[in-house]
Amino acid sequence: QVHLVESGGGLVQPGGSLRLSCAASGSIVSIGATHWYRQAPGKQRGLVASISSGGTTDYAEDSVKGRFTISRDNAKNAVYLQMNSLKPEDTAVYYCNAVLTTQAMGVLHSRTYWGQGTQVTVSS
Repeated sequence: QVHLVESGGGLVQPGGSLRLSCAASGSIVSIGATHWYRQAPGKQRGLVASISSGGTTDYAEDSVKGRFTISRDNAKNAVYLQMNSLKPEDTAVYYCNAVLTTQAMGVLHSRTYWGQGTQVTVSS
């Protein structure tokens, strides 16, 4: 079984920091393009940041530019989201979405996976 597992969420005061991790578990060959999404209560899930397999980054929301940093460690099949200067409006469930490549019977298979989400709450 192949899974994406997020961790690192929690309760933090405004101005604080959190580092989210997204790790691929199971027998995978590689983790490809990876995205962080978030969904606040009563709102649609939206794209926050992306990183290509080669490390090119993009931030979809202007509100996180300069505060959030997406990075990856291919050796660990993991992607991270460093979140600094957190604000109450960053409160949401954060989801990882990634293309994982597996191998079966000598054939490579790639498909998109979602993690289960991790709650981030910014409150005093």
